[in-house]
Amino acid sequence: MSGPFTYYEFFAGGGMARAGLGERWRCLFANDFDPVKTAAYRANWGGDHLALGDVHALSAADLPGRADLAWASSPCQDLSLAGLRKGLAGTRSSAFWGFWRLMQGLNAEGRGPRIIVIENVAGLATSHGGRDFTALCQALADAGYRFGALEVDAAAFLPQSRPRLFVIATRDAVSPDLLLPAVEAVHGKKVGEAYARLPDPLQARWLPWRPLRADRRNTTVADLLEDPAAVRWHAPMLTERLLSQLSPLQRHRLALERAAGVPRIGMAFRRTRIEQGARVQRAEVRFDGIAGCLRTPGGGSSRQFVVEVCGAGTRSRPLSAREGARLMGLADSYRLPAAETAALKVIGDGVAVPVVRALAEQLLDRLLPASSLAAAE
Repeated sequence: MSGPFTYYEFFAGGGMARAGLGERWRCLFANDFDPVKTAAYRANWGGDHLALGDVHALSAADLPGRADLAWASSPCQDLSLAGLRKGLAGTRSSAFWGFWRLMQGLNAEGRGPRIIVIENVAGLATSHGGRDFTALCQALADAGYRFGALEVDAAAFLPQSRPRLFVIATRDAVSPDLLLPAVEAVHGKKVGEAYARLPDPLQARWLPWRPLRADRRNTTVADLLEDPAAVRWHAPMLTERLLSQLSPLQRHRLALERAAGVPRIGMAFRRTRIEQGARVQRAEVRFDGIAGCLRTPGGGSSRQFVVEVCGAGTRSRPLSAREGARLMGLADSYRLPAAETAALKVIGDGVAVPVVRALAEQLLDRLLPASSLAAAE
């Protein structure tokens, strides 16, 4: 069933923002430049409104109607703490400005979206000493929007640590119950510091959004894993190789888990560390029931591993793409690419579905009147 609200979805990936927005929102246009991701999008949502290609090659004429919302999960590699930190001028993250050129074109035609959501890594708040965030806010202000930001960790909703920044901008009047009291200008340390760096005219346009509420999470990563008997585990040599990369502190923690004598599931991932001036690949393992942030296969810390400990015995295996999809909040009915690497790429670049759902239900839906129905022609 089509909902009353409409949107454009940029850098759409496999459509996880669409999954979170749900049936109350109707997609008018979606775009991504990656053939693997757009194939996954098409397999799950159809492709009548999907455009494969570089956002810089689009024009406002390609966007139908007037959408209530424009959603942009622009590439984060140049902003991520794990990336090159080139900021919004970087090769990939500069795609944001291709998106923004389209918003400017729509505004010139009187078709600018009423709401804009920009989702990115939390590093956007500090990139280039905050200058990128200030440039983003200035662009929104110049287009007539008021704006604020929320840092949300998906771990509040599902067992994956995935902090992300959501910049939410609107031209419309905002109900006071969606905002923090005036004495509380911002929510969250990084957002607070980013706000403090803004010049006074931009601070005057700031909207202190209330943080999202989350029901108490009652699942752990172990609840989302396949039957241990139905998956292939590493040969002992591969497990030992993984464990040999643990730091002394990490080895101590593993020893404590072994000494407990009860079966325990942990999640391991690799990191490159600088030790005594040299780059060293280290493994880290956590037993708190939460997976680390899922990455694409090309990242230096891309693949995560399931580690099962029972007494002196320890075994490991890669986290599967289907398990990763569950950690993103996708149902098992979601169609993943057949190739594991392609499937990991789709989910590693996505946005956590329950976070989008909470943002829609608690904020976006309430920014628009129930009677809103943008023209799709």
